[in-house]
Amino acid sequence: MIDVLVVGARGRMGTLTATTIADQADMRLVGLVDPSYGEDESASALAFRSVDRALAEVRPAVAVEFSTPASVFENSLLLLRAGVHTVVGATGLTASQVAELGQTARSGSANLLIASNFSVGAVLLMRFAREAARHYERAEIIELHHEDKADAPSGTALRTAALMAAAAGSRLSPSPALAAPSRGLAGVVPIHSVRLPGLVAHQEVLLGATGELLTLRHDSLSRESFMPGVLLAVRNVALLEEVTVGLENLLD
Repeated sequence: MIDVLVVGARGRMGTLTATTIADQADMRLVGLVDPSYGEDESASALAFRSVDRALAEVRPAVAVEFSTPASVFENSLLLLRAGVHTVVGATGLTASQVAELGQTARSGSANLLIASNFSVGAVLLMRFAREAARHYERAEIIELHHEDKADAPSGTALRTAALMAAAAGSRLSPSPALAAPSRGLAGVVPIHSVRLPGLVAHQEVLLGATGELLTLRHDSLSRESFMPGVLLAVRNVALLEEVTVGLENLLD
């Protein structure tokens, strides 16, 4: 049985994650963390207003971090220092913060998995885009999310662009006529971010060459599409041998 703590439990992803974990035969939901809990709610067995309060009362084996860009680093640091295997799904970590979290994990007993996207389809899109980067010199990304998403560009788009640029044999290069991209530029790949009501999570990677256009697209039509990846991460984070960035590392 895997005892699980969900951080950011009142957000869209946190709420669904908590419900999904509670339904698993091999998992036990031992705590919910969200600063929006009132004093009456935080008096219950499961609800806590902060990570440190939760860790004073429960001993989770794994924590799933779906809070906000402003709190994900401090929360993850507390969890790792407490020896809790941590799955980070919240975005907003800087490169230096990722490095510090990695060092904390390596120096302690807890493992760390950071995933920008838990949809298996989105992860496969990244893989296909990385392969395509070996054959095209120009690419751009369009990512579309709901209007309440806190960051732009999305973590998925930034990781996709980074993987494409770093792919062995990548031919990508910046366009000499490139105007300022909309909201983001990751290496040589411009990113255009759309935030509108009615959207969930969508991404297109467009690669162009003389006389042709290759379009790779993935659509998450509901947040349930992320749950298989979340469960995969929870079940495997304790087995990792090193700090892991990207759910794709668990697929093979």
